[in-house]
Amino acid sequence: MGRIETAFTDASMKKPAFIGFTVAGDPDKATCVRIARALIAGGTDILELGVPFSDPVADGPTIQKADERALAAGTTPDTVFEIVREIRKESKVPIVLLTYYNIVYRRGIERFYREARDAGVDGILIADMPVEESEEVCTVAARNGIDPIFLITQTTSDERIKKIAAKARRYLYLVAVLGVTGVRKQISGGAIDLLHRVRRHTGLPLALGFGISTPAHAQICACAGADGVIVGSAIVEIVERNLKNPGKMEHDLQDYIRDMKRATCNPGQTKR
Repeated sequence: MGRIETAFTDASMKKPAFIGFTVAGDPDKATCVRIARALIAGGTDILELGVPFSDPVADGPTIQKADERALAAGTTPDTVFEIVREIRKESKVPIVLLTYYNIVYRRGIERFYREARDAGVDGILIADMPVEESEEVCTVAARNGIDPIFLITQTTSDERIKKIAAKARRYLYLVAVLGVTGVRKQISGGAIDLLHRVRRHTGLPLALGFGISTPAHAQICACAGADGVIVGSAIVEIVERNLKNPGKMEHDLQDYIRDMKRATCNPGQTKR
């Protein structure tokens, strides 16, 4: 059983998996490794690392600024794989890369996936890759033992959901909002409707992301039956607020993750 599958099926985990996102190399390599350690120490079940890109079309201003900081620090795919190797020295937490097709294509699909495998990556989500154009990538991913993760949005048709579910492995990333990443005040009814609609077409674990930022949000997702809760912008905001104080950054990240996980374990006992 792979690490991602274990994160969703571990009998001791009576709650949704918490998937924590940060941009690899933000604000620099060394601090990013400290951020990853803090997320894991706080209880992150799956670590999602964004490969910084100059045109991250799926991301809002918070993650865009993190991408800019990482790129300004000289982060490249080599740096990302080095960060993964550092994490792997001390943790078996599942690691998923979120990237864009141009990054993979320019490096070479076979090379990118081989290097990701060797570093210790478990899954890769290419945010702008349509399922209809994913055959080569999925073939290479399978050859390297890496799970292809796909996005499903509220505008995705039932027919397309079936196609995506047939290609995906381990879990599906359901986009909880219409638009780009970023903190929102509330979880839309459309997100819960999407969760229930996708559930009719697949037995894969379903993780909700985009706009989830508070314990109350996490509780709503848990009560609706989500198998995973994905948080990115709220984590990156904590990083941004504490760029000059890494010690406080680590402390605040751990506290935040624990509050979010507590909300999914104990519905009704949330902090706002």
